[in-house]
This record gives sequence, C-alpha cells and structure tokens, in this order.
Amino acid sequence: MRAILLGGGLSLLISLIGTRYAIVVLARRGYGQEIRDDGPTTHHTKRGTPTMGGLVIIFATVVAYFAAKLITLQMPSASAMLLLFLFVGLGTVGFLDDFIKISRQRSLGLRSRAKIIGQTVIAISFGILALWPGLVDDRGETPASHHLSFIRDFDSWALPTVLVVLLIWLIITGTSNAVNLTDGLDGLATGCCILVFAAYTLVNIWQNSQSCALSPGPTCYTVRDPLDLAVISAAITGACFGFLWWNASPAQIFMGDTGSLSLGGALAGLAILTRTEMLLIILGGLFVMETVSVMLQVGFFKATKGKRLFRIAPIHHHFEMLGWEEVTVVIRFWILTGLCVATGLGIFYAEWVAGIG
Repeated sequence: MRAILLGGGLSLLISLIGTRYAIVVLARRGYGQEIRDDGPTTHHTKRGTPTMGGLVIIFATVVAYFAAKLITLQMPSASAMLLLFLFVGLGTVGFLDDFIKISRQRSLGLRSRAKIIGQTVIAISFGILALWPGLVDDRGETPASHHLSFIRDFDSWALPTVLVVLLIWLIITGTSNAVNLTDGLDGLATGCCILVFAAYTLVNIWQNSQSCALSPGPTCYTVRDPLDLAVISAAITGACFGFLWWNASPAQIFMGDTGSLSLGGALAGLAILTRTEMLLIILGGLFVMETVSVMLQVGFFKATKGKRLFRIAPIHHHFEMLGWEEVTVVIRFWILTGLCVATGLGIFYAEWVAGIG
C-alpha cells in the first residue's frame, strides 16, 4: 500500500512541476497546437498553445513507479512492465503524430494508415507477451487470460491464442482512439481519465485483498499482479492531476496525441490485465459515447449523401455549436464520467457481494 501512495504522490508532484517547465520549453521551441478549420471558431484562439504535454504524464508516471518500487524495495512485476510498455509504446506513436503536426504546421499528423500500423505493432506485441507461457506465476497465471471477462473470467469461454490477441488489439486500438477523440476541450480528457484511473486503482486494491493467492474461495480473483497494477494506476492518476492544473480552461498546454493515445492504451491494458474488459465499457462510458457519436456521424453522412446527424463530431463540439460554453461542456462531461464510474464500481462490488450470498 505504501508503494501506491508513493507512486500517486510522487507522480503528482513531478507532473505539477514538470508541466510548468514543459510549457516554457515547448513554447520557446514553437511546438504549438494546430487547430482544425471546421471546428468551433472559438478554438482558433488556441492555435499555438504548447502541445505534447503527454510527455510529462508519461515521464512522471514511469519515474514515480520505479521510485516507489525502489523506496519499498520491491521488484517490478511482469504485469506492470507490460502495462508500462503499452503506455510508453502508444505514447511514442502519439509523439510522432504530434511532431509531424508541428513540423509541417497542419492539424493532421501521421496518416491514418501509419498510425494504425504503429498501434497494431504495440498492441500485438503486448498481447503476445501478456499470454507468453514464460510469464506464468506460481499459480500458473499469465498476465492476460484466454477467457472473455466482465468482472472476472467467463471460465467456460476459453478462446484460441490467435483470437485473444486479435481481441486485445481491438480493445487497445479502440480505447486509445476513443480517448484521442475525447481530447478536444480544455481539461476534458484529463479530468475523465483521472476518474477512470482512480476507479481502476480501487479495483486493483480490492482484487489484491480478495486475491486467490491470499484467500482462496468462490469470490476470489485470479488477477496476477493486482497490487503492482494499482501502483501504476495511482501514478497515472496523480500525473493527470498535476497536468490538469495547467490543462484546465484556459489551457496553457495540451496533452496531444502523445498523452491521449498513451492514456487510452493504459486503460485498455488495465482492463485486459485485471480481467475486466467489458467493465471498461461502463467505467469509460463517456469515451464510448464520444466514439459512437463519430461513428454515427460518418455513417449517417454516407447513408444520406451529405446530411449530418450532429452539427459536428465528436459530440462535445456539437454541444459547443449549440451555444454551450466550453467549461460547461467539460464539467457536465466530467459529471457523466463520474456517474459511469460510480455505476461500474457499484456493479463490481455488487457482483462480489452476490458471490458471497
């Protein structure tokens, strides 16, 4: 538990101080955000705001995690190293996307095919390693599972390795892109991520206290390294908190794809490693809503030959076009995320209580 507190606290301090330094350095180098021309006109004033702030979130998380492990004299687990690989790997893809936007002075970075290839390489590598027989623990558990899961594995639904890796790829690319779509208003994605990562910190702590390794029984959890996953989840929560101080409206820095892709990947990784893939749909309900709004917009536009279902997608921009202030949209979407998180945690705990009964 000390490692969780240290990871979260150190990450918050590093991010809070480091983001202020990053703003100065990025502004001096002219690494400013380009704004899409078809978006709300109020966003044009944001052109030139320093971006790639996700580098600070990644740096703060990684340094805080290893510092916490060093201070508590604990060895990193296989699950934690895999999660950090996914977190940093997708952050690297996002960094390349951001750097191209800046160097070429345009609102589009990597071509969609190149971005998907980068996400695919990282996601497939993560999936293969997470199922690798050489990473089994004393109980024979690999970091990821061959079973579908909601709150725990569906034991009767074992899947072939190839299909599991494909599902892992789908979850990771879908979630990372969902957070990327949500990152369009000052503090929106950051605040939503804080709530969902905090939820996963609680989930991991509970799974550790009810682990089959500690207290075998019908309601125990077979997650391999829940306490170590909680350290990373707490560290990401703290890093996002520190970053939000500078990212809240009016934002002095944006996380860019560097931050959104890495955070989305980390959420997907936590869902996979904690056997809660379907629960993520509820906890991250706001990200699902943002993604579905884009899918509906594109589908409706093609089906009706040019008509639009929303004034603009993703849906947070639609509400801006209706006249809502940016801060109003952000706060209300934070509230929606809080409701999703409360619902997800309630279902998670209720399942455990029902198992006791």
